[in-house]
Amino acid sequence: MKFPDRHLIKAFYLISFLAVLSLLVSCATVAKPARIAVVLGAGASKGFAHIGVLKVLESHKIPISMIVGTSAGAFVGSLYAYGYNPYELQTIALAIQKGDVADYILPDNGFVKGEKLESFINVKVKYTPIDKFKIPFYAVATNIQTGEEMVFGRGNTGKAVRASCSIPGVFNPVVISDKYYVDGGLASPLAIDVARRFGADVVIAVDISSNIESAPPTGTIETMMRAIDIMYGKIASLQIKNADVVIKPKVGYIGSSDFAKRNEAIMEGEKAAGEAMPAINQIISKLRQEGRLP
Repeated sequence: MKFPDRHLIKAFYLISFLAVLSLLVSCATVAKPARIAVVLGAGASKGFAHIGVLKVLESHKIPISMIVGTSAGAFVGSLYAYGYNPYELQTIALAIQKGDVADYILPDNGFVKGEKLESFINVKVKYTPIDKFKIPFYAVATNIQTGEEMVFGRGNTGKAVRASCSIPGVFNPVVISDKYYVDGGLASPLAIDVARRFGADVVIAVDISSNIESAPPTGTIETMMRAIDIMYGKIASLQIKNADVVIKPKVGYIGSSDFAKRNEAIMEGEKAAGEAMPAINQIISKLRQEGRLP
């Protein structure tokens, strides 16, 4: 009886092994789901525009895997990641008064204490810690002692959002574990790199800092807020290149402390997001063709 040549047997086993390996690699590649992050930038009262953006993204059923927020973006983002839909956020936004989130004190390293803002958020999320949210959420603040970016992804939601929103000179710094934190916009007003570090494959960034009001500011607070807006814009312009899609609501004419134009800001967010949908849909279609989105 004649047996097959041992070289043929080796070749058969090698081909079989390579075929199985190729199949395994192919399956592993297809099986990896894409993670889409929405990064909500800093911008005080201009941040109402974020609600309009979320309304459009949700209406187009964009699957959001992560929310990263700085300052006003952390305020809106925390409530959305907890579970409020954009229409509920709009209702909250239109009802909120400055007195609901601002507890004024005699100037002492700031003239707003910040405890009301912390309480407002915690009540709205029913004191749920960040790490128990429906969507993973990260709030960005700045360590005022080192100048370093700090990312909060667990623990007390209200305190993290308060830290992210604590504009220096306006809010008292927030003490967490013996460290002092202020507004995240000083270090990272558009925290795209944070989303990448936490595993985002696609980043949709909402920049509300790029349009600066041309009229001269009136008063000390408005001048200080305008200076901060300019700083946000300069830093964000360096961060923006790492986003896949950038949405830029035209809210430059809205003052940083202007609650009266909140509805206009929401509508500007909707308009800008609508204009960005072709680019977003193109990415979504490609991911679905690759089997990375359902």
